[in-house]
Amino acid sequence: MRGYWVDIAAVGFFALEWAVYAVTLEHTAYGRDSLSARMNGYREVWVRNLLHRETRMVDMQIMASLQNGTAFFASTSLIAVGGGLALLRATNDALAVLSALPIDLSPSPALWEIKCVGLILIFIYAFFKFAWSYRLFNYVAILLGAMPPASQKGTQAAEAHVIRTTRLFEAAGRHFNRGQRAFFFALGYLGWFVSPWVLFVTTAAVVIVTWRRQFASNAWKAMGS
Repeated sequence: MRGYWVDIAAVGFFALEWAVYAVTLEHTAYGRDSLSARMNGYREVWVRNLLHRETRMVDMQIMASLQNGTAFFASTSLIAVGGGLALLRATNDALAVLSALPIDLSPSPALWEIKCVGLILIFIYAFFKFAWSYRLFNYVAILLGAMPPASQKGTQAAEAHVIRTTRLFEAAGRHFNRGQRAFFFALGYLGWFVSPWVLFVTTAAVVIVTWRRQFASNAWKAMGS
C-alpha cells in the first residue's frame, strides 16, 4: 500500500476536482452565471413563446432533435462500458504491451484492473445520466403537447404549466450536462493509465477547459449580450 500513495493521491485529486467543479457550477452563486445557467433562461423564453403559438410543429421537431442527441450519448456510454470491460478482460495483453515500451509504465495486474473498473464506473454513471435525461425530455415533450392553447395564455393554469414545463426542461438539461461532464472527466481519467502524475495534469486540464467553456468562451459572451 505504501508504494501506491501517489496513485491514491492522484485519484483523490481527480474525485475532489470533479466534485468541487460540479458543486460550484450547480449550487453556488458563481455558477448561476455559467453558460448552462444562462441557457436555462432561454428555455423559459422558449416555453413562454410557445404558449403564444397555435401551431407548434417546429417546437416538437426541436424537441425530437434534443431527444435524439441524448439517445446518441446514452448508446455511446454503453459502447464505452463494453470497451472498458474488454480492456479489463485483456489485462495480461495490455500489460505485455506496456512492458515492451522504452519507459516502463506497466502497473501490477491488480492496479490495472482497478483503473479499468474506475473507468467503467464513470461510463456507467454517464449512461444513467443520459438515460434519465432522455426520459425527462420525453416528459417535456408530453408537457409541450399538453400546453394550453394560445387563447388561454393569460390564465393562471397556463402560467403554472409554463413554470412546470420549464422546471422539467431545466432538469433534463442538468442531467444531460452531468453526463457530458462525466465524458470529459473520463478523458482526464485516462491519464492514470499512463502515470498518476499524468492524472494530476490531465485532471487539471479538463477542469480548465470545461471552466473556460462555461465562463469565458465566446458562447458564454454571446449569451450574455
